[in-house]
Amino acid sequence: MLKMYWEALKSRCLNEKGQGMVEYGLILALVAIFAMGAFTGVGTAIINKLGEVVTALG
Repeated sequence: MLKMYWEALKSRCLNEKGQGMVEYGLILALVAIFAMGAFTGVGTAIINKLGEVVTALG
C-alpha cells in the first residue's frame, strides 16, 4: 500500500506538462511586449504624418 502512495506522489512530482505551458506563456508575453512596442512606434509615426498633412492643408 505504501508503495502505491509513493508511486502516485512520485508521478505527480515528475509531471512535466506544466513546464510546457509556462514556456508558451513566456513566449506569448515576449511577443505581446514586442508587438506593443512596434505598434507604439507605428502609431507615433502615423500621428506625426497626419500632423504634417493637417499643417500643409491649414
